[in-house]
Amino acid sequence: MGLGYSFMRALHHASKTFADELAAFCRGSVVPKEISDSVAAILADVRGRGDEAVGYYVAKFDGAKIRARDFPVKSSDLAAAADRLPPADRRAILAARDSLLDFNRRSLPKNWMAKNKHGALVGEKFDPIRRVGLYVPGGQVPLVSTVLMTVTLAKIAGCPEIAVFTPSNADGKLADGLLAALHLSGITEVYCFGGVQAIGAMAYGTTTINAVDKIYGPGNAYVCEAKRQVFGTVGVDSLPGPSEVMIIADDTANASFAAADLLAQAEHGSGREKIYLLATSAEIIEAIAVEVRDQLPLITRREKAQRVLDDGFLAIEVKHLAHAAEIANTVAPEHLELLVTDAAAKKLTAEITTAGAIMIGNFTPTALGDFVAGPSHVLPTGRAGRFFSGLRVDDFLRRTSIVHYDRASVKKAAPIVAAFAAMEKLDAHGRSVRIRGV
Repeated sequence: MGLGYSFMRALHHASKTFADELAAFCRGSVVPKEISDSVAAILADVRGRGDEAVGYYVAKFDGAKIRARDFPVKSSDLAAAADRLPPADRRAILAARDSLLDFNRRSLPKNWMAKNKHGALVGEKFDPIRRVGLYVPGGQVPLVSTVLMTVTLAKIAGCPEIAVFTPSNADGKLADGLLAALHLSGITEVYCFGGVQAIGAMAYGTTTINAVDKIYGPGNAYVCEAKRQVFGTVGVDSLPGPSEVMIIADDTANASFAAADLLAQAEHGSGREKIYLLATSAEIIEAIAVEVRDQLPLITRREKAQRVLDDGFLAIEVKHLAHAAEIANTVAPEHLELLVTDAAAKKLTAEITTAGAIMIGNFTPTALGDFVAGPSHVLPTGRAGRFFSGLRVDDFLRRTSIVHYDRASVKKAAPIVAAFAAMEKLDAHGRSVRIRGV
């Protein structure tokens, strides 16, 4: 396409090699063997040595020398941080929490009972998961918003035990904003370490830490892989790893807005983020690329963003927006922005079925979803959107089906049971119904 920007790869949907090149770019999201092997070794060590191993890896990776007795954050430290919080920050935290409460209460499932065709009572009940572990990225970039995006949903669900794990700095300290948000959210059980060792502690437990039933929250490639490896020992919400955004743009897109949104995701800066730009002409891509280049020097984390631009930025020219929908469904982006006409946005929203969250129009940057719109920003990445959805209240609940037959209703069901028992050669199944005098 002749764009000439070193930070961007550009493809055309009509190219004969397009499918292979897109697949190769997406494969960059696959966790390398060295990461999976490293994660497996750390998890095995934490399972075997517990607190001692946790302390070792906290010192190794975060530079913090903390003893097991110092893993839990004191309630007084949480309260003190809330007292120190600037009034504007407090208002922002409470406003975001209110938006989350309003949105997510609407999806709280309800117990129900009804009669089936045999006259038996059947239904479902929903109970909160008893002990949940929430991972909140911290350290250099303390994600205060992730506290709200996970804790608020667990609170709505009524989970009786909520344990939060978040990495400290090299001094073993947590950012005031994180501590304050935890206090304002009503959390009292907080541990000042993260990484793979936190996932291991949640999954297996240690002398200091009780194992959880399910783990939630985003993390880097190592944390995401650790969640994948402990699944089965405990539950996991999904695999939300390094951030992604896809922007689909037509000639109504504001190039400066689009560039700002691409840079907003690139600034996470792990180097494994993915940012996609799909546009209906090379001219649109060119205009947005110029804006990316011009805006990059204006952001604080420009060096980290540059790394993502160099390795994880893909521009694709499409002839029709229908092609953009096909590509989006293949990529399954975490965040999808539709900077197109209202009519096109309506059509694309219906056709695209794998995005984690869809932001519509030039005035809906992904940052609104990240912080304040209402849905949780914990969303699937790395093409996991093909089979996972974003975090919801029902992820903190487990469903139990309820069945209650009486003599009359079991009599109606008996011939069907007898037929299946014969087909499957499970005569004891059939007898267990016949013995009830039907």
